Amino acid sequence: MKAQNKLYIYLISSALLLVILAIVALYVGVYDFNGVSPFKILGQFIQGDPNLQLSDKYVLWDVRASRIVMAILVGSMLAVSGTSLQGMFKNPLATGDLIGLTSGATLLAAIAIVLGGHFKEYLPEMVQFSLTGISAFIGALLAMMLVYRISTSGGKTNVVMMLLSGVAITAIGFSITGFLIYISKDEQLRDLTFWNMGSLAAATWTKNIVLAIVIVISYTILLPKGKALNAMMLGEKDAQHLGINVERLKKQIVILTALMIGTCVAFSGTIGFVGLIVPYILRLLFKSNYTFILPLSSVCGSILLLVADTFSRSIVQPSELPIGILTALMGGPIFIAILIKFKKSF
Repeated sequence: MKAQNKLYIYLISSALLLVILAIVALYVGVYDFNGVSPFKILGQFIQGDPNLQLSDKYVLWDVRASRIVMAILVGSMLAVSGTSLQGMFKNPLATGDLIGLTSGATLLAAIAIVLGGHFKEYLPEMVQFSLTGISAFIGALLAMMLVYRISTSGGKTNVVMMLLSGVAITAIGFSITGFLIYISKDEQLRDLTFWNMGSLAAATWTKNIVLAIVIVISYTILLPKGKALNAMMLGEKDAQHLGINVERLKKQIVILTALMIGTCVAFSGTIGFVGLIVPYILRLLFKSNYTFILPLSSVCGSILLLVADTFSRSIVQPSELPIGILTALMGGPIFIAILIKFKKSF
């Protein structure tokens, strides 16, 4: 069987699993639809049934369905961004939250939340509406550029320098964010707590549309880069000999991963380790073949975050557990496993 056909089979199987999990998630929740199936209510909503209760419609469409879609979109982008960074740095530890991108995005989002009121009125109306999102993207981009500059010399990236610079940026980001928390008002404090722990509770269809636009733009450029990332594994000079425009590829990955992580942080807060867990599991199955890993991570990331979010809003009902706590619990052991594997290779 050709590799391309195998990839299609894996993608279709993963997509079907994702659809099944989305259907299950639609049934999970505290709200009772009086014994009526959520899909029957959804059908009534689509048909414009005047007998449909507004509370049923709101819970099903504006709360559960929008949250499920956001989990799918955010999980996919976090996984693909992590996979792309690992391919560029040629290291399985290179993820947005470990090298400081998430911290940079969170920091500038926090600045926009706490201090934005002092200068927001001087900005264009469109920028005012999406100030937090734009700030998160700029923060992720600046952090990515800083890490890359510090850790790369002569076209080679020093992994130790990359991780240490990420630790430094994260420490600086969290310290300044901590100061902003200290001086923030009650409403700002609630928003900042949301960013730090991560949650999909604020999902809306408007946010999902923005996420969908970002995902279409990013995936159109990134997903076909599997062969180029495979060539990068041989080294940048060998990749250039194979016809890969290495500098252009790196710039595309830097900008698009910053865009994806920044958008995710702006809408869902800090959700860590998704970009570490998914590529690690896929690498166990497909080695370091990015023609398989890259497209499959887009679906498997959605599966992981959807499952985590479904658990987060069901295990402590009627409250919900911040999703960032669950992903950190899953990602921590995997991070340790990768470190042990690295230790054995030295």
